[in-house]
Amino acid sequence: MNTTPVGNMGRIFTEIGNLTRFTGMFFRNLFRGRFETREFINQCYRTGYQSLFLIGITAVILGLVLTIQTRPILADLGAEAWLPNMVFISIITEMGPVIFALLFAGKVGSGIGAELSSMRVTDQIDAMEVSATNPMKYLVVTRVLATTIMLPLLVFYGDLLSFLGSFLGLKAYSDISFQLFFSRAFSDFYFSDIFPATIKTIFFGFFIGIISSYMGYFSNRGTEGVGRAANAAVVVSSLVVFLLDLIAVQITDLIL
Repeated sequence: MNTTPVGNMGRIFTEIGNLTRFTGMFFRNLFRGRFETREFINQCYRTGYQSLFLIGITAVILGLVLTIQTRPILADLGAEAWLPNMVFISIITEMGPVIFALLFAGKVGSGIGAELSSMRVTDQIDAMEVSATNPMKYLVVTRVLATTIMLPLLVFYGDLLSFLGSFLGLKAYSDISFQLFFSRAFSDFYFSDIFPATIKTIFFGFFIGIISSYMGYFSNRGTEGVGRAANAAVVVSSLVVFLLDLIAVQITDLIL
């Protein structure tokens, strides 16, 4: 096995090429043949509804911690009134999408990678091909569409609970009313703040789904391959989330 830097770079570019080809297969199967509606709904339930508790708990804690940590600094500067707006915009535009996408990759991405890998190991995918069932259409397309649609919805849900967590954090140190907190949070909030964040969460969900599916669909034989596929799905998806966020920030700065 070639372990030199050149060999490692070669394997990386090979994987990127294979992933690109796999993405092309996804789009070809997306618009061809009968759509697996029942499996798509099942995947939306598994990726979305079953992630509500994890996203919700994290969101409330995120709002609480960010508010509690920031309040003393702004209070010393006499700018505590800016706290609701600052926390809300920071969560909406940057912290919320990235943190919730990483949680999504850890929970859903690892599950997709492990599930498809185990199906490959037990020859279930081969059996589907023999029985004239398109595994790309049934297994991959439904999962990628589910992650693409459900992650933005989960981010909206998380943003709302972060907002409530921030209010609770500030309420513990002051007698601010919810109406006043709400008006301050949205005082300088514009549509341009939420639109880029929503667009990038769609890309986050798509790439988490496509990378996790790729890692599981083409995993190595054996039980060891299942663990490797799950681990690779989380690691690569998380790395891609950071890279996409970096690109999104640069594009947003150029446009807005």
